[in-house]
Amino acid sequence: MDIDWFGHSCFRLREAGVTIITDPYDKGIGYTMPRTRADILTVSHDAPGHAAIGAVKSEYKLLNRPGEYEIKDVFITGIQTWCGPGAGQEAKEENTVFVFEFADLSVCHLGDLAKVLTQAQVEAMPNIDVLLVPVGGGGGLDADKAAEVISMLEPSIVIPMHYHTPYTTLALEPLSKFLKEMGVAEQAPQESLRVTRSQLPDETQVVILECKQG
Repeated sequence: MDIDWFGHSCFRLREAGVTIITDPYDKGIGYTMPRTRADILTVSHDAPGHAAIGAVKSEYKLLNRPGEYEIKDVFITGIQTWCGPGAGQEAKEENTVFVFEFADLSVCHLGDLAKVLTQAQVEAMPNIDVLLVPVGGGGGLDADKAAEVISMLEPSIVIPMHYHTPYTTLALEPLSKFLKEMGVAEQAPQESLRVTRSQLPDETQVVILECKQG
């Protein structure tokens, strides 16, 4: 599987001829979406930083609510959770966590998850190989809550997202705070991650990806 990060909560997952794009964003948040296509497009919740579906110019299957799906031999589970209120908002918003089960690997995208998972939610997403987790606060998990969720899910690989970068206009915490919380040294970002089951580490490993921009 190849995993690329387009910034904020947007990733491209490619495996066995299937391309998945998660949480495409509007340019108003500071990032610029690369030109890309998708077979499957997931949206965790309706916000400019997560639901700009017009940024992906292809025919795709859109998933934006909880449920169980099978598309192109990928089993996908959407699990309802909550994200935090944004600026000027009081009510919490629904957030959908998506778990993608490929033939040999499982990937979980937490979207804008803001609260530590319940036991029932953890049981709904067992055996996660790669976890895409918000770490910069705002409407999503901050560093300490992200670390707690990671300890609950025990993934093999953790890829942080939704944190402050030179591109974003959003008020988010820096990646360094999360790395310190995890006890991980600063590291150079990787351009892309290619992972197979045989390459999964025995202990949870944090991987930083370079932000690809259009």
